[in-house]
Amino acid sequence: MATYSESDIRKIVEAIVRNTAGAASSASYTSTTYNGRSLIGIYEDMNEAIDAAEQGYRAVRAMTVEQREKIITEIRRLTVAEAAIMAEMGVAETGMGRVDHKKAKHLLVAEKTPGTEDIVSEAKTGDNGLTLTEMAPFGVVGAITPSTNPSETVICNSIGMIAAGNGVVFNPHPNAICVSNYAVDLVNRASYAAGGPKVLVCSMVKPTLDSAKIMQTHPKIRLLVCTGGPGVVKAVLSSGKKAIGAGAGNPPVIVDDTADIAKAGKDIIDGCSFDNNLPCIAEKEVFAFRNIADRLIEEMQKNGAYLINREQADKLAGIVLEEKVNKAGKTVKSVSRTCVGRDARVLLEKIGVKVGSEIRCIICETDFMHDFVQHELMMPILPIVRVDNIAEAIDLAVKAEHGNRHTAHMHSKNIDNLSAFAKAVETTIFVKNAPSYAGIGFGGEGHTTFTIAGPTGEGITSARSFTRKRRCVLSENFRII
Repeated sequence: MATYSESDIRKIVEAIVRNTAGAASSASYTSTTYNGRSLIGIYEDMNEAIDAAEQGYRAVRAMTVEQREKIITEIRRLTVAEAAIMAEMGVAETGMGRVDHKKAKHLLVAEKTPGTEDIVSEAKTGDNGLTLTEMAPFGVVGAITPSTNPSETVICNSIGMIAAGNGVVFNPHPNAICVSNYAVDLVNRASYAAGGPKVLVCSMVKPTLDSAKIMQTHPKIRLLVCTGGPGVVKAVLSSGKKAIGAGAGNPPVIVDDTADIAKAGKDIIDGCSFDNNLPCIAEKEVFAFRNIADRLIEEMQKNGAYLINREQADKLAGIVLEEKVNKAGKTVKSVSRTCVGRDARVLLEKIGVKVGSEIRCIICETDFMHDFVQHELMMPILPIVRVDNIAEAIDLAVKAEHGNRHTAHMHSKNIDNLSAFAKAVETTIFVKNAPSYAGIGFGGEGHTTFTIAGPTGEGITSARSFTRKRRCVLSENFRII
C-alpha cells in the first residue's frame, strides 16, 4: 500500500486543482443517469436490489481470489480516473465540502483501501492434527452510507466487501443519491471490465427510511454496515442482525507546553479545515495550556484561521445550531444542515464578516460549556479552551468527547502526558503530533477507511471486518513434525 508524506499531500492536492476545471460542472446527471448514460445496478425496489446483489454474490463467490483482486484493481483505476467527477458531483449535490479535498479523499481510497491481501487464513497444528480457520464472506451486505463522504464510502466499502467475497446493496443518504449511485455504477463497470458480473453492487433510485427497513429485515441480508449519525446507527444495531456501526464523534485536541507550537497550529488548522471538517475524525475542539495558548492562536492565524470574539461566537452559534423539540417534548439543539460543511468565509458572512478564500477556519476562545465545544458541528469552526495543566485538559477533553470513543488528538513531546490522555479517552483513533487525517493513513502509516466502527468494536474497518470465521478440523493427520 502507498504512503503519503506532507509533501506528497501538497503535490496531490495541487495536481488535482490544476486538472479539475469543469470535470463535472457541465455534466447532467440524476440518480440513474450521467450525461445520458444509464447507471448500472440502480433499482426502484429494494427487494429487487437485494435479489440482484445476491446474484452478484453468487458470481463473485465462484471466482478465485486472483479474479476478485482484478476487479478491485479496476475499481482503483477508475476511482483515480474519475475522482474529479465524483468530487464535483458531491459538492454540487450536497453543498458540502471542498472539491479539491474530496478528490484527494478519492485518491486516498483508491490507493490505501486494503483488498484481498487483508484476507489471511490461520492454521494450527498439534498432537491432534490440523485446524484451519478461514475468513469467509457473509453473503449479501446491506450498507447505509452518509452524505458527508458519500462516494468515498461507497467505493471504500465496496473494495473491502468484494475482497471478502460478498455482494453489496447500498441505501445511500437521501441528500447524496446521485454521487453515491455514480460510485455504485463505477464499481459495476469495473467488475464487468475485469471479467466479473455486470451487477455486483446495487443501490436505490430513491433511498428512504422504508427501503432501509426492508434492508434491515430482509432474510437475504446477512450483515448490516452503517456509516452515519447516531439515529441510523441505533436502528441498525437494533435490527437483530450482525451489524457494524460507525457512529458520531466529537474529537478533542490537547496542546501542552512541550509541543512544537508552530507545527501544532498548522496541523490543527490543516486537519480541522480538511473538506470543511466533514470527516468524523477531524479536530472539533482544542484544549490548550494557558501559557502557550496565545502563541498557538497566532500560529493558527498564520495558517488560514480567522479569530472571532466571544460576542461573534455566540451570534454564530445561534445560526449554525437550531433549537428543535424532540419526540420526548424536550427542546434540543442540532446542527443546521444549511451550515454543515460550508466554507469558513460563507459562515463568517452570516455574522457580517467578509474575508477572502485564504481563510480556511474560524477560531474562537470559549469556555467548556459553550455550544461549539459540546456539539459536533462538522464545520470549519474551532473553539479553544484554556487549561492550567494536563489533568484539567484530560478531564475536559474526555467529557467533550462524550464517550463516543471515536477519535482524539494531542500535540506534545511529553510521553507521560500522551500516554495518560490515550488511556483516559479510550478512542478508536488517537493521533499524536499530526493533522487528524493522519489517523486514516493520509500522511500517516496504515490503511484507510471511512467506516470507523467504534460502537461495535471493529475499529478501522477493512476487508477482514466483513468476513466470518469458519473452522475446519482434520484430526490426527497433516501434522508433519
